[in-house]
Amino acid sequence: MNDNEQKQQGLQIELMPDKAQGEYANFAIITHSSSEFIVDFARMLPGLQKAQVRSRVILAPEHAKRLLGALQENIMRYERTFGQIKMPQPQQGGTIAPFKVSKGEA
Repeated sequence: MNDNEQKQQGLQIELMPDKAQGEYANFAIITHSSSEFIVDFARMLPGLQKAQVRSRVILAPEHAKRLLGALQENIMRYERTFGQIKMPQPQQGGTIAPFKVSKGEA
């Protein structure tokens, strides 16, 4: 491996203090067009009719597929260590809300 290849492998990521705390999300909506995937992460509270979008991530289709693969790999590792993640009955609507939700609106 030459010096150029070694430098390319060492990616540095800067985590700004205002982002380091993160955002809690218990609801996600995924949409797509021919050129991008949009993932809206929201926080939904029981009894409230609106979920507040806390973060929006826009991905190229290739990056969305890479993210899917990375999540699958990490879930397998997690389950090997901590046991199977149990899922409630599937809901209609294509969201990952932790409780029953009615039709959402943006």
